[in-house]
Amino acid sequence: MQHSKLILDTVGSIKAYIDVLKPRETSLLIFISLCAAVVATGGSFSPGRLALAMATVALGSAGVNGLTNYLDRDIDARMFRTRNRSLPSKRIDPPEKALLLTLALTAVSLGLAWVLHPLCFAAGMLGTIAASTRRKTVVCPFFGAVASCSPVAVSWFAFRPEFSLPLLFLCLLICVWVPIHVWSVMLAHRDDYVGGGVRYFPLSKDNKEAVKILVLLSLPLVATSIAVFYSNHLGWLYLAVAGLLGVLMLYANFRLMITRASYEAWRLYKLSAFPYLGVLFLAMGADALLT
Repeated sequence: MQHSKLILDTVGSIKAYIDVLKPRETSLLIFISLCAAVVATGGSFSPGRLALAMATVALGSAGVNGLTNYLDRDIDARMFRTRNRSLPSKRIDPPEKALLLTLALTAVSLGLAWVLHPLCFAAGMLGTIAASTRRKTVVCPFFGAVASCSPVAVSWFAFRPEFSLPLLFLCLLICVWVPIHVWSVMLAHRDDYVGGGVRYFPLSKDNKEAVKILVLLSLPLVATSIAVFYSNHLGWLYLAVAGLLGVLMLYANFRLMITRASYEAWRLYKLSAFPYLGVLFLAMGADALLT
């Protein structure tokens, strides 16, 4: 009986530490970084270098996501949606145990990034600083946009260590996408966020005004996705997918503007994650391999 309990406790502890690293968010960052690397190389890459770049992105994304969980633990404890996460629920106690893990993962990632190229290290360091600065404030989504660009930049610089318009448009795409993604979930759980002490935009405005900003942002999002097509010389597969996904995002945003319902904000949030960003980058990578 004691042996079985020890096994269950160990499994539970491992799961708690994995949860701290936000596996879904981390997986999305790894995936889009992999696709960006394929685009950067035109589909011709060294498997060994690609594996090193992906290990760098995986460790860094997991480490930084875990760090944001540590920094947000007090607010998470006050919110119904997040109170059962590993740190606010005290499944990991004291929380400094998780902090050590996240810092170790981040440090190893930065070391690997330096091995790849100094520009990879700079991108990784910038993303780490941006993600851990000014948490749960009005500038958080914009700093989060920089942090979300970091893995893509690391994988790109691993193969093309230079600043270029193709990389710029990829980063612009992510920078426009992040506020839509973040603000839509905040609108979907407005009362929960306000109860947790979060009062900045879009919660500082009523839904009628806030959703107009999301609609306006969806326009440059679609435009930037088309700019990616031209700047990276992609084929018709990507353009068709980008067009379809763009229509879906515009439709979801306009439905939210019309209804202003929390469930429509939640639908937009879910659509904007893998169905939009993931499939869009998948189409990029597939197009680069096929053309």
